[in-house]
Amino acid sequence: MANKSPQKLVIAISSRALFNLDESHKIYKEHGVKAYAKHQEENENVVLEPGVGFSLVKKLLALNSEITPIDVILLSRNSADTGLRIFNSIEHYELNITRAAFTRGESTHPFVGAFEADLFLSSNYVDVQKALESGYAAASIVGSSLANNNETQLRIAFDGDAVIFSDEAERIFQEKGLEAFAESENRYAGVELKAGPFKSFLVSLQKIQSAFPEKNNPIRTALVTARSAPSHKRVIHTMRQWGIRIDESFFLGGLDKGVFLKEFGADIFFDDQHQHCESASQYVPTGHVPSGIINQ
Repeated sequence: MANKSPQKLVIAISSRALFNLDESHKIYKEHGVKAYAKHQEENENVVLEPGVGFSLVKKLLALNSEITPIDVILLSRNSADTGLRIFNSIEHYELNITRAAFTRGESTHPFVGAFEADLFLSSNYVDVQKALESGYAAASIVGSSLANNNETQLRIAFDGDAVIFSDEAERIFQEKGLEAFAESENRYAGVELKAGPFKSFLVSLQKIQSAFPEKNNPIRTALVTARSAPSHKRVIHTMRQWGIRIDESFFLGGLDKGVFLKEFGADIFFDDQHQHCESASQYVPTGHVPSGIINQ
């Protein structure tokens, strides 16, 4: 197999993140593997509804070209047999997904690295945790597939601390309080933050974004953080040092993030805190990043 192109963006996604498999999963939980397999076989020609990650995948694949190569990999705990319905649905929606790993109940996280994925989306919390521990950007889907998003432009929003950045500042806030956090951020305003688990994905995404003109760009990004002035200074300095451009930034000072994400029209939002994910998921597809001190 050929090695991954340095410019290629690779997304690994589970079947339950790509499609709505709630009904099938309920059968599996309540009646076991055999009943689940029977249900999938009997319904293998019934097209699945889009899931949380569907809009993200569809828009990314629409941008795939020789200049902006993008690959989406299906990682599924199904067997190839029970996964036939998933591939039939992929064909129905004309998604150019040709690579897959079916593990028949085993963990899928080892294959995130094997496929050299920049991002892993899954409904399995343990798989996501293990992928993060291995150094890959990963999120557990928690939100609805319903979104007030742009028809064609891909819009991705990120939280800052413990997502794009490390949790170094968040640790001070959690352990010593708001006053100590503010004092520390003022003192180190000119010192860049360490990288968080999503920095590498954001860098890869920007390489794709930069291949298009800035005006009417098909990708738009946003930083949506609970930080407020003056702690925004260190964030801006860090982004400059990294050479990363974020299109829109929201420093909300603790305000509810959901309404702002709705207005931004995110195809997906990534955050490390459950409470923010619950708020966001009422409006946009959301991925929980179980990273940093909050999730320990």
